[in-house]
Amino acid sequence: MALWSPARKLDPSVLDEALGRARAVAPRSVVVFDLDSTLLDNRPRQAVILREFGELHGIAELIAAKPEHWDGWSLRRAMMNAGMALADVERWADEAKNFWRDRFFTSHYCALDDAIDGAVAYVRAVLDAGAQVTYCTGRHEAMREGTVRSFHRLGFPDPGASSRVQLLMKPTFEETDDDFKATAYARLHELGTVVAAFDNEPTHINGYRVAFPEALAVHLDTDHSEREVTLLDGIPSIPHFRR
Repeated sequence: MALWSPARKLDPSVLDEALGRARAVAPRSVVVFDLDSTLLDNRPRQAVILREFGELHGIAELIAAKPEHWDGWSLRRAMMNAGMALADVERWADEAKNFWRDRFFTSHYCALDDAIDGAVAYVRAVLDAGAQVTYCTGRHEAMREGTVRSFHRLGFPDPGASSRVQLLMKPTFEETDDDFKATAYARLHELGTVVAAFDNEPTHINGYRVAFPEALAVHLDTDHSEREVTLLDGIPSIPHFRR
């Protein structure tokens, strides 16, 4: 979970505040959304990969892996949550990680993602408010097809159907998410006035706060890469997009 103060409130009122800001300067307004663990729940993708690994090696506990076995990004922890003994986890963890890595960052598997609660309706509300929607993700371009397939299946506004919806992705897998997000700020400035940004990574939402000090920066309290980064003062957290 994010390293934010216990005194910090999970504040769903910021969703209405962001819509108000979007209306105020529409059609110049831009609302930015990260994807993984912000709009999209990738635990179904994780579960499918782990089940396939279990089927390949005849590991009964992993054949029954479920999305709820993930409470973060640790594959070892997910394997234990699925019922594997610690000794068996240690035996298989490295091979499972390589199997996971070869599949997780692909179009085929990312098309399996689900939506964070309330996310589809909220992104559509942003468009209805007259704003532009920009998906800004650390996924690389080779994942674009599967990402768009998941948008279609789940009902998110399609970046191919409207000039008011953009999907910004890393050009290559090798570029780090941190570097990409930093360079994306210039592109976002070109699109219009960024009035709100939503991201689950403390490092990235802090970056939006610094790059766009007049915008509302909102942290999704789902999961993150578990780096010890504290949210900047004044950044609210929400658990989902349900209003």
